[in-house]
Order: sequence, then structure tokens, then C-alpha cells
Amino acid sequence: MLKFSAAISVLMLFLFGCQPMVHQSPLSSESPIARSATPLQGPTEGSSPESATDPVAVSASVIPDFVLPSVPSLPEAVDDYLSEEAPLPYNGDFPLSHHERVDNLIARYTGPQKKTFSRWLERAGRYIPKIQMVFASEGIPLDLSYLAMIESGFNVRAYSWANAAGPWQFIESTGRLYGLQNDWWQDGRLDLEKSTRAAAQHLKYLHDRFDGNWYLAVAAYNAGGGKVRQAIKASQSTDFWTLVDGNVLREETKNYLPKLLATLEIVKDLDEYGFSDLDFDEPLAYETITLASSTDLEIIAGFAGVSYEELKELNPELKRWCTPPGVKNYPLHVPFGSARQISALYAELPTDQRARYHRHQIKAGDTLRALAREYHIQVDDIIALNNIKNPRAIQIGTNLILPLKEGYTRLPVNELADSYVRSRRKTYQVRSGDSLWSIARRFSVTEKELRVWNKLGWSNMLKPGQLLAVSKPGAVRIAQQSRTTSKGPIRKLVYKVMPGDTLWGISRQFDVDTEQIMRWNELSKEHVLQPGQKLTLMVASSRQG
Repeated sequence: MLKFSAAISVLMLFLFGCQPMVHQSPLSSESPIARSATPLQGPTEGSSPESATDPVAVSASVIPDFVLPSVPSLPEAVDDYLSEEAPLPYNGDFPLSHHERVDNLIARYTGPQKKTFSRWLERAGRYIPKIQMVFASEGIPLDLSYLAMIESGFNVRAYSWANAAGPWQFIESTGRLYGLQNDWWQDGRLDLEKSTRAAAQHLKYLHDRFDGNWYLAVAAYNAGGGKVRQAIKASQSTDFWTLVDGNVLREETKNYLPKLLATLEIVKDLDEYGFSDLDFDEPLAYETITLASSTDLEIIAGFAGVSYEELKELNPELKRWCTPPGVKNYPLHVPFGSARQISALYAELPTDQRARYHRHQIKAGDTLRALAREYHIQVDDIIALNNIKNPRAIQIGTNLILPLKEGYTRLPVNELADSYVRSRRKTYQVRSGDSLWSIARRFSVTEKELRVWNKLGWSNMLKPGQLLAVSKPGAVRIAQQSRTTSKGPIRKLVYKVMPGDTLWGISRQFDVDTEQIMRWNELSKEHVLQPGQKLTLMVASSRQG
């Protein structure tokens, strides 16, 4: 491990003497965002607007600044970065602390949750190299790369119940601030490189906002800067461990930084903690080519000699069968070593054969809006593909190109949406030694489904006695105002709120609408349910019990 760290140090020193990097962070001193007094919102919980110059009386307890100097991008070849002697690099550039919460998490990761944690470590072998390359180019501690493990378990397609997505779990509004576009065609939050750069820039912004205190910056990444600022005001201290003793931060945030610290302690010496027999995933390696116009991914996969699925795996941000229509010079990841061959073949491919779209002949009564509804597509995409100047002047008999693949057999669906059919639910009480993986196998469901159904973040660990939903919930249907339904007569039910319940979850369980529950019980939109609270529900008799 020491030999590997020394090698990294030599590489970094060599890079410091190179030409300065040309990439400029959007949060530099010249950035409109940096000049604005409105804080950025954290990925999982928004922060309330406040003036950046508002004085706050705090103690002088500050964590040392461990920022690395700005460096150019590291080489693309993964082999130049990793050493076989240390599959998971530990650099020691993020301050560690000993605390009861850290110790408890280490005991959990090396005990009842060891199987899950082992899979995360093995998966880290695939993603840590690329993440640390980006972090090095952005000049932040490389060990912060393991924060992606806490956020998503290194699952680039992680999609939470809170609508956060990707390895860094950005919500859509925060992602947009850093150029992570999310539309019908693509979701930049799922691209490892793009989202990692966004995460690095957001962490740098938070680091500056909290005066070089990395502990507070990491906590703010989870809770939002406004929430951390509230905790500081309440406790009159900038010491994270003092904030933990207060009641402002949620329990999730109180354990967020400790999870990172526990992970780093383990990665620092895998053998000591019993992780000496892991089968690490191969480091992610790809090249990037530029596609001049919208292109069918199957064509590129053929040029590369790989399957469509393999190419999609390298480009998880793409939701559809081709690159976005109307987007020129789209950067596409291709298997390492194939870029030259693909570029040569692509240059010979006629423009009109790069993407073969479905065509629709306009008939009387057709409108672009009606076509968009019929085919489940976007009006703007139809306009862009056909260079339509006046959407109201389309002529009967005209052949319109639609953003659907030629010869498609079904309407497209959003790959991030829940597609399961809901039915009556089953529950399971977690036992000692259980993991999501073992429970998923037992009930023939996926780990992702368990996380979505139970609103579990990718860093949440199971606890003995915890009650999990292990089957698909009932189909959401707005209860009719009549006294009977296809399921039987409507009856009054008094429901006692359980810990973790939400109006949305209760509505799904009893096939009623959340607005109806609010109306029946005279609840405001801001109302927070409390365990033991009783709710009146009007449900079909077949849904009782």
C-alpha cells in the first residue's frame, strides 16, 4: 500500500510541473454563481436561500484544509494509474477522525453488513480510477471519491425515491446548475465522468462556503448548505461532532460523514479488516468519439464489434436507441482501442443513414401535439427533426420524421420510471445477517425494487426488526366518490400511522389519492405525519386488513 501511495505521489508531482489545466470551474471567482448570494441546493435536500455574507457567530473549531493544488487531467490509460499491488487506492488526503459513530459503522460493515459492503468494494475497482482522475484534475482530495460509495454503492444507474439519480445522486435542479441535462433522450446525471466533475465542483463550492472545512462541506452535500448553516447557528460551533449532538441535522446527515470515514479506515488497510479475498471489478476503460449528428447506437456497436447492450453500458446517460436528435458533436464512449476504427467507418456512412427514424404521413386532423400524444414523444423533437418553421402550417400528405426507430414494435418508455404493475403487498421483518441481496433472492425481486418500495438510499443499511415491503404495491387508482367500487363497498377505516409512513405510501397501500387523505383529515400540504397519529380513510372493503 505504501509503495502504491509513493507511486501516486511521484505521478502527481510530475503532473504539477505540466502545463496548467484549461478547464475552468463554473464556480470560479468570475462565475455568476460564485458572485450570487443565493446558495446552491444540495443533491438530497434543498437549502434555504441566505446571504453568503451574513455573519455567523461560531467557535474557532475548524478542520484543517486538505485541498490539493490544481493539476491537469491525469492520463486516460487506466493502467498508468492503478497498481496491481493496491486495487483500491488510499491517498491519505482527507482528514480522518475517531468517533463512536465511526466505530459503530466499521463494526457494521465488517459484521452483519459485510457481504453488501464487500460487493461495494469490489464494484469500486471499476469506478474509483476514473473518479479520482476527475478529482485530481479538479484539485480536491482523491479520497473523497469514496463518497460515491456512500451515495450509490457505485451504481451509475442508481435512482432514488427522492428523484435523485446516478452515482452522485443529483436531484434534477442541482444537476442543471452544473450542466447535467435531463430530458427524454438523456440524463447526464448517469454519466460517470460528467456527474463526477459536477460533484467535484459542487464539493469545491461547499468547501469554500464553509471556509475550508471539509467535514461541513461533506455534510452539506447530503443535507444542503442551508441546513448545515442552521445547525451551526443553533450550536454556535463549526465542529461537525458538536453539530451531531444537536437536533437540527437529520440522523441520515449525522451518519453521512461517519460512513465516509469508516469506509476510508477500511480501505486504508483491507487486510486488517478482513477484506483480503475480494474479487475486484476491472477498471472502467473507454475512449470518447464525437458523433457529428444523431446516430443509431446499433450502428456504432457494429463498427466497434460489440453488442448494443455493451455500448449502452458505457453510455448509461442515453435513454434511447440513438443519440439526441438535433444535437451535433455528441461525445460517445466506446470500448477502449476501438475509436480509430469507428471514426474511419463513421466517416464513410452517409448522413441520412446514421439514424433511421419512423415516418408518419400527415392526414386530415393531425396536429403536432396530437402526434406527440399518440406516439408518446415530444413536440420539440418532431420540430427539430423536420426543421419545421411554422408548426401550425403542416400540410396533409407530408411525411414527418418521428424520433422513433424505423420498424419499432412498441411505444417507448422512460427507462427511469417505475414500470411494475402494483398488487397487494407482502412485508418481511429483517433478521440478523439479512442483506438486501439475500432478501431479494428470497422473494424473487430485485434490490432496486426493494430500495424504491421502502425508500432506502443506496447507503442505508438494514437493521434487525426493520419491516420491509417485499412485493409490488397495489395499483394506484383514485377512489371514486360513489359508495361502491369494483372491489366492493366503500367503508370507513381508521389507520394508525407507523414510523416511516408517508401520505404517498399510505395512498398506495389503500388505493386512494393523497389529496383525498388530506381532505378527509383536513391536513395541509406541509403537514408532517407523526407515529401514532390516526387517519380516517375511505377504502374498498377488500383493501382492509
